[in-house]
Amino acid sequence: MADQQAKEAARNKNIEEYYIKIPKSVVMSEQKEQSVKWWQREWTETTKGAITKAFFPEIEDRLNTKLYSHSNRTW
Repeated sequence: MADQQAKEAARNKNIEEYYIKIPKSVVMSEQKEQSVKWWQREWTETTKGAITKAFFPEIEDRLNTKLYSHSNRTW
């Protein structure tokens, strides 16, 4: 059905073409913002990760925090 409608639209000479130029950086920024909102909603609703949530209740805070891993293990 989608292919059929695309073919009909391609044949139609009365369709006005227009393009909105949006910089890639704007699209990427908006995508990141939406992803963080979704992640926050999922993080808030889950019952798992209580200890981690105590340290990072907000996803945005976690993303802005640099974490370093140090291992003193010797094998």
